[in-house]
Amino acid sequence: MRVSADRSRCMAAGHCAVTVPGVFDHGDDGLVVVVDEKPGEDFRKEVELAVELCPSRALAITSE
Repeated sequence: MRVSADRSRCMAAGHCAVTVPGVFDHGDDGLVVVVDEKPGEDFRKEVELAVELCPSRALAITSE
């Protein structure tokens, strides 16, 4: 699984960083930063939840 974020769509709601802090964080500008683009499968459910909770639909999961 590969995780990506479109910072141009991010509205800095923070759901991603709260849901999966090992994968997402926020930069100095408040926008999403992906800190682990290839998290292990053990993070899949949490990452899927973060993608679902993102109000601006800035997050995506793709398969490798």
